[in-house]
Amino acid sequence: MTEGLNAADFTTLKLTTGEDRLLVQLHRPEVRNAIDQTMVDELHAVCAELERTPRILILSGTPSQAPTEENPRGAKGIFASGADIAQLRERRRADALAGINSGVFDRIARLPLPVIAALDGYALGGGAELAYAADFRLGTPELRMGQPEANLGIMAAAGATWRLKELVGEPLAKEILLAGRILDGEACLAAGLVTELVPGPDLLDAAHALADRIAAQDPLAVRITKSVFHAPREAHPAIDTLAQGMLFESEEKFRRMQEFLDRKKTGSQKTESPTSESKK
Repeated sequence: MTEGLNAADFTTLKLTTGEDRLLVQLHRPEVRNAIDQTMVDELHAVCAELERTPRILILSGTPSQAPTEENPRGAKGIFASGADIAQLRERRRADALAGINSGVFDRIARLPLPVIAALDGYALGGGAELAYAADFRLGTPELRMGQPEANLGIMAAAGATWRLKELVGEPLAKEILLAGRILDGEACLAAGLVTELVPGPDLLDAAHALADRIAAQDPLAVRITKSVFHAPREAHPAIDTLAQGMLFESEEKFRRMQEFLDRKKTGSQKTESPTSESKK
């Protein structure tokens, strides 16, 4: 269990921890994982922990279930169908100005180590905006992403109006935001909104495999690279030079580079040995 978090205290999220990562599954299946105030508060608690003790975050929803004798039709997976409409209906100007969803999504985007979103089924409205805040998005063929807010008399105000344009370009972003286009998994892949499509039963395994690749890097180098990557254009190249200066002094840099040189030397000796023997 993650220090500072008690999984039993969470009602809308299911937490599974590892040494270098935290899996957070949205868990309101009775309302298709609609994002309500309780879920927002619990996501803030997760962020606070990962800011104190940086780990990779994997976000997922309710996984799909294969058909069984008890349930011959099985069950489709779902990430999040959007914000809780019943709560949205009652919110007023002051609630909008408080940035309830945008605040927590921005906090997730700024976490020190990468965030992976594993997306299956519906990822609509606020659910899609939560996914846009991740560093990586993996999907299934059954994925459906889009922004239906304008059809409900509001706008996508938790990141879609600017993150989506950066992710897929202005023409497609406008079609999603202004014309209500919903993208299926193949369209998400073609647009670069997700980087990989995998079958539903393999989705979490694929997310963990990506987390393994990230975890194999130097955590400090990953953390600083993410921060520099998101710096404004005018901060470059000065911020790159300063960040590299920090990393050049790290003990991990010397250890990893020495290991690389030792492996290269060993490999070179093994390659040269038969040649040298044959010349005798």
